[in-house]
Amino acid sequence: MTTLASAPATDATAQAASPAEPPARFRDLIASEWIKTRSLRSTPWVLAFTTLFVIGSAAVASLSDKAAGSEPGSFLAYDSFSSPGCMTLILVAGTMGALAVVSEYGSGLIRTTFAAVPDRGAVVLAKAVVTAVLWTAVGTVAALGSFFVSQAVLNGHDAAVPLTHPDVFRPLVASALLAPVCALTGLGLGVLLRHAAGTVLTAVFALLMLPTMFSESNRWSADIKHTMVSAAWTRLVQTWEPDPDSLGYSATLPGCWIVFALWPLIAVALAVAVVRNRDV
Repeated sequence: MTTLASAPATDATAQAASPAEPPARFRDLIASEWIKTRSLRSTPWVLAFTTLFVIGSAAVASLSDKAAGSEPGSFLAYDSFSSPGCMTLILVAGTMGALAVVSEYGSGLIRTTFAAVPDRGAVVLAKAVVTAVLWTAVGTVAALGSFFVSQAVLNGHDAAVPLTHPDVFRPLVASALLAPVCALTGLGLGVLLRHAAGTVLTAVFALLMLPTMFSESNRWSADIKHTMVSAAWTRLVQTWEPDPDSLGYSATLPGCWIVFALWPLIAVALAVAVVRNRDV
């Protein structure tokens, strides 16, 4: 009886003496999310094909402009950063950002993640950091590749400009940042909605379809449209000043940069706030 009675006490003493497992550090969460991202076989292919499509769209636009004739020394951003390529980038980045979250909800892996890391907000922030870094790299490669390919095409027509041209920097940065802005927006929507089909449709509607419902002919309609990501990108890559005699209302450049900053910040902030106060 003495031996049986002392055994639990010995076990309890051993458990008390063993050090508690330290909580996961934020850099550990980032490493974990990066492993999840790169372990998906489809991810590199999607990123590669999307980048090639964006660059190819710039090449096609430049060939068309070369055939029509370009003014030497001028820079037309729509040659280097064509609308079809960037609209595709918006679609893919928003969808992939959403799937980074909803795929875990669908498989149930998110329960294991939250069980291992009770700080759910930190998990969402780690996902946001990995998503932002990855898609900033993709956007930068796509934007630089589009610029150099388009200028190589236009060079044969004496219409190419160098990277240091004064009109190049703003469209280049805006096109590079378009990918992480849309990916983080999709990620935030994924946390809020948690369902793949609904999240993807909402992201496509908000990022691509909703801006087409508004025009710049009326002030109230223009004000709504100017809060959209795609409309902000369109204005940022515009290398000429709006016509003061035009009947339309143009967005301001500072306002467009604010739109680029607020969409991902609001989406991620809402995601962190919701995930901390909601059951899995």
